[in-house]
Amino acid sequence: MAQPMTTLSRLQLDRALAMAVRRPHRHLQAGALLFVPEVFTTPGRETNVMISRFALLDCTGSIEIGPWANIGARARIYTHDHLHLGRDPLLLVEEEHGVLWQDKRIGADVWIHDGAMVLYQVTVIPEGVVVGAGSVLTKNPGPWEIWAGNPARKIGERRPVDRAELATRLQAPRFRLGDSSARGGKPSVVRGPEPCSGDSDWSGKTTARSEGRQEGLR
Repeated sequence: MAQPMTTLSRLQLDRALAMAVRRPHRHLQAGALLFVPEVFTTPGRETNVMISRFALLDCTGSIEIGPWANIGARARIYTHDHLHLGRDPLLLVEEEHGVLWQDKRIGADVWIHDGAMVLYQVTVIPEGVVVGAGSVLTKNPGPWEIWAGNPARKIGERRPVDRAELATRLQAPRFRLGDSSARGGKPSVVRGPEPCSGDSDWSGKTTARSEGRQEGLR
């Protein structure tokens, strides 16, 4: 069954970045947000990335993003850090010395899930990495690794799978609220889907019920 396109159009990407990109220390350093050329060369797609408008991309240093990257809502990617040294008031230390900053590279097919934080110490997130929701990443992971927790640690790897294994996973039983056995046999009341105002699909485009706003981004 075909699913809605999960990647953004160029216009949607521009609108998301207008909200997500921040330069909180532009008086000291203002970095750039860079996309590798492969982000814009997939046939039939204007881009092959998904970046939530509710993410935070700190471009004190520069950030490079590879193809097929997904940065979820409320994910925060930091390129700066503060000096936490000495006994003088830290705000005065910052006024005198500024902040630390460095650049960051996010590779191909990297997924940074909702609410995850990627701190200043991380410089390269290589190909295929998954950072779990709510995680705090403080060091560089290896390619195709899955990291989660606070602080994040490696909990698994993305390994190759064949179509049979994928089909088995997709067909596995899953909990449904309409399953009366989950309530000890009591019948449930089932209502049809009625999107609330402002609901959005996985592509980030709001539903028609959202007061006519159909170009929003998650």
